[in-house]
Amino acid sequence: MIALLQRVSEAAVHVNEKMVGQTKKGILALIGIERGDSEKQADRLLQRVLAYRMFPDDADRMNINVQQAGGGLLLVPQFTLAADTNSGNRPSFAPAAEPSQGRRLFEYLVQQARLEMDDVATGIFGANMKVSLVNDGPVTFWLQVAPEEY
Repeated sequence: MIALLQRVSEAAVHVNEKMVGQTKKGILALIGIERGDSEKQADRLLQRVLAYRMFPDDADRMNINVQQAGGGLLLVPQFTLAADTNSGNRPSFAPAAEPSQGRRLFEYLVQQARLEMDDVATGIFGANMKVSLVNDGPVTFWLQVAPEEY
């Protein structure tokens, strides 16, 4: 399971010109789900996202996590993160989870995140989304929890 984290001063997701999720200061996390992922990978990834120190402390060093910073979390499903881009000019999506598995694990991840923090918003799985953000820094990190063999 993959999370592309972006520290934001604001971010929003629109579907059919309607805002479906937003956060102010916090993390926009684009989530890719791979074949072989399970609740185990989702739990570990969420643990890492919430603990990842990407906000500045009083000395302007990245020593504070999103909860300590009082930030929100915007989770957006993005299956293209699981693409194999190692050859050619067109990505292969063979490593991505089947849609039903991806939806189930994304919904599980959101449910678990909402148990950990109050300010959790989401995009819509399978929708054509328009994501806007103001990347603060810019600060962007790639986190990955390896899937089980499939």
